[in-house]
Amino acid sequence: MRLTKAFLPTLKETPAEAQIVSHRLMLRAGLIRQTSAGIYAWLPAGLRVLNNVARIVREEQNRAGAQEILMPTIQSAELWQRSGRYEDYGKEMLRIEDRHGRPMLFGPTNEEMVSDIFRGYVTSYRELPRNLYHVQWKFRDEVRPRFGVMRGREFLMKDAYSFDLTKEGAQHSYRQMFVAYLRTFARMGLKAIPMQADTGPIGGNLSHEFIILAETGESQVFLDRELLDFDPLAQEPDYEGDLSPTVGFWTSRYAATDEKHDETAWGQVPAERQVSARGIEVGHIFYFGTKYSEPMGLRVAGPDGSEVVPEMGSYGIGVSRLVAALIEANHDEAGIKWPDAVAPWRVSILNLKPGDAATDALCDRLHAAMPDQALLDDRPERAGVKFADADLLGCPWQAIIGPRGAASGKVELKRRATGEREEVSLDEALARIQG
Repeated sequence: MRLTKAFLPTLKETPAEAQIVSHRLMLRAGLIRQTSAGIYAWLPAGLRVLNNVARIVREEQNRAGAQEILMPTIQSAELWQRSGRYEDYGKEMLRIEDRHGRPMLFGPTNEEMVSDIFRGYVTSYRELPRNLYHVQWKFRDEVRPRFGVMRGREFLMKDAYSFDLTKEGAQHSYRQMFVAYLRTFARMGLKAIPMQADTGPIGGNLSHEFIILAETGESQVFLDRELLDFDPLAQEPDYEGDLSPTVGFWTSRYAATDEKHDETAWGQVPAERQVSARGIEVGHIFYFGTKYSEPMGLRVAGPDGSEVVPEMGSYGIGVSRLVAALIEANHDEAGIKWPDAVAPWRVSILNLKPGDAATDALCDRLHAAMPDQALLDDRPERAGVKFADADLLGCPWQAIIGPRGAASGKVELKRRATGEREEVSLDEALARIQG
């Protein structure tokens, strides 16, 4: 992509309404534009990041055995009345009527709808277990939407729903998602710590929220330092095998938000391993048994022919919220520092002298080698403007090309995360960027 042709409206000044780092940088870098309170349009660069995050989420859900579907945003109120949540959910639910006066709603979550889909097709224990997920826009009418996409009214969510014959089977499904979540966030360059959580309006009696550490986090967290040293990607999980040892490692060590903090248990953690930090919730998993399957009328024939009510769990990841969380965890005073896996482009190519034949040629060669992963700044701007915009947008690599280097076929390669610079050949630059 050439910057002279790109729709990338960067801002020099920080918008007054932006209160936190991610909101400021998303607006300044031209990732989003507010269209209404808590509702945002995703512009090309922001959408590329959002799609990269969603892709990783999907890959790890698929790897764990979940199957993707797509449910509608508008739901019938009758489903929620059947579960008993229609009146209980509160004013966060956007209630509407169609032209025939039928009560509808813009879905804030999908336990009722997926249960109804399941009920229409699954009749035997032989069809269990099943885990269905989708990535869909949702709406919750927050009283005070703030912090950009961190707490908006409309947001992109991955939610999965498991169905099992027994409590033991449901707990295995829970552990599968527990491990899948660890891998999902690790692939994005995030260290996410599972912490025991309240179930809130979803309900149930087993729940963990996944918290990433960030200095600008919304809540105080306390954890055992040993959890920071474990790499979820170190080995490939056997999702059909016993995942209890992995889950046990994480749940047997202290980790809690300030709401769940226990000073007595905290005191038993050796002082040198105590970590107190700020954190941001990016995922939440629940096991709630028959809370929805019972009132929604789910029944399957068990092995002995008797009717069995399936055990359920639900598992959410805030996909659009993750984009903001990634920025909160990866930025400096100059702008964003995207991890490689989610960046809008892998490299910003800075042409320091457009019109110079050798410089243009070397820039064009590098851009042509990876056209979908390179953003070529070919604008007739001063070098300082290009450096500032490249740091603001935060692509993992910057390839800086001027007349002196171009004359000898050299590229100055800068790693955005560390600021390290090195002059290399075009082929070596490509190997580093694509590596």
